[in-house]
Amino acid sequence: MLSRRTLVGALSATLALGAAPTAFAQDGETYIPLISKGFQHQFWQAVKQGADQAAEEFGVRITFEGPDNETMVDRQIDMLAAALANNPAAIGFAALDSQAAIPLLKQAADAGIPVIAFDSGVDSDIPASTATTDNVAAASLAADKMAELIGGAGKVAVVAHDQTSRTGIDRRDGFLNQIAAAYPDIEVVSVQYGAGDQLQSTEVAKAILTANPDLNGMFGTNEGSAIGVVNAVREMGSEGITIIGYDSGKAQTDAIRDGLMAGAITQNPVGIGYETVKAAIAAINGEELPAIIDTGFYYYDQSNIDDDEIQAVLYD
Repeated sequence: MLSRRTLVGALSATLALGAAPTAFAQDGETYIPLISKGFQHQFWQAVKQGADQAAEEFGVRITFEGPDNETMVDRQIDMLAAALANNPAAIGFAALDSQAAIPLLKQAADAGIPVIAFDSGVDSDIPASTATTDNVAAASLAADKMAELIGGAGKVAVVAHDQTSRTGIDRRDGFLNQIAAAYPDIEVVSVQYGAGDQLQSTEVAKAILTANPDLNGMFGTNEGSAIGVVNAVREMGSEGITIIGYDSGKAQTDAIRDGLMAGAITQNPVGIGYETVKAAIAAINGEELPAIIDTGFYYYDQSNIDDDEIQAVLYD
């Protein structure tokens, strides 16, 4: 559950992005289902908090659901199909697979149902807008921080959540491309995938550590990936491993406070949920929307974790 301070702070930041849209009602109710990538991480619960806040503020009804884990593409497609069958006024969708849902999203477009992508977009111009973090830029910053902390040389590895969603692809490639472009003395020895599940990511990270005893750093591309890396380093007693994470649930903030994780990228999940619903209402009203609604990101570590700016976007 988000603290009141966290919720208010994040909403204040996102409300400053623009004026509130006018709610649209049909038969007394505007229904906007949101289909997320999952619900097992604190991140998605924080996105829901923002969506719920916007729904209450603008007088619409939303639902928020996702599959049990972030490997269940078929289950997510079934949820999307069921939501569309209810003839919603608009729909929010965070794609597990950037291409698999396109036929259904085309059906929505043909039926005049606006689609707002959130967190993870699709390889299509069907969505009226996408509320998301600039994941390439954020992962590039993670690469810069990693390079700084290991002295610009050494061996690093990546534990990513998937290679099918836009977030998985962009965070992996943002990190790898920045290392390749700016740090010739850093070698990426392994990129492995843990499905965003901390148990699976732990095993993946253990295998990387076993195969690379001289490893200097590891980057985990989402909450489950990063916690898997932390667990692996802790359980194996590995020393001298610089860990950079992504997202900011309690397990990561605790690891940073304890000094096990050097730092992480935090998104603005409350803002993502809020802006998704806000954009959906604007699309229903026929308003023009930007292709991307950039909800922002920050790098945090022990030095700034208690700053007001960072506290507003953590979701303990």
